Amino acid sequence: MIVAIANQKGGVGKTTTAINLAAALALRGQRTLLIDLDPQANSTMSFLDLQQVSRSVYDAIVEGAVPLRDVILPSPVANLSVAPARIALAKLEAKLVGELDAHFRLKDRLDLVADRYEFVVIDTPPALGLITVNALVAATHLLIPVQSSYFALEGTDDLLETVEKIRSRPNPSLKLLGAVITLHDKRTTLSKDVRKAIADVFGNRVFRTTITKSIRLEESPAHKESIFEFAPQSSGAYEYYRLCEEVIERV
Repeated sequence: MIVAIANQKGGVGKTTTAINLAAALALRGQRTLLIDLDPQANSTMSFLDLQQVSRSVYDAIVEGAVPLRDVILPSPVANLSVAPARIALAKLEAKLVGELDAHFRLKDRLDLVADRYEFVVIDTPPALGLITVNALVAATHLLIPVQSSYFALEGTDDLLETVEKIRSRPNPSLKLLGAVITLHDKRTTLSKDVRKAIADVFGNRVFRTTITKSIRLEESPAHKESIFEFAPQSSGAYEYYRLCEEVIERV
């Protein structure tokens, strides 16, 4: 199962979801690979020291001589490996423009190592460019984090339209795993209205688990730990473990 976590809106909890879903799967004993496709490399920095990263996903995608397996590094979490990002990823679109196989680069590289892992989680940048398209072409499932806010669904039509285009040709087997509501504050009336609006768009594809606002979730990446190491008794740890269970149920 290859799960792309995507939403072209920034600040909706994509990276937090990628980090903690991958860690939860690993905690359940699943061999898991986290692929960081965001040039900001926040998923990478949550588990690895960037100074020790000599080659990244960029090298594997752009240079045919560098296989993906050579850039994957073990993380401190048992069963979890990371294919790291570096700022060089920002040059990917310019580098691949005009290439006939541009949309298939990640899929082609991933096909050679996918049998080593039970789950692959892909973190994407906040844009619908070539990097995100590579993730969607390589993925079996799409998970969309949606922030619990007034503008939550802004741009969702563009994302779903992109998904349909990818289903129509390069990846007809891509499935919408679901939408997870993030940064939720259940005390407000607005949050209830937003949840209803999200349910109107995604129907039964909205996960039962909701990720609430949490200082612990914000702090954990700075300590290079998932929420399960940083604050295992917190609401964030409980919610992301529940989300992990729902993801496995839906496969």
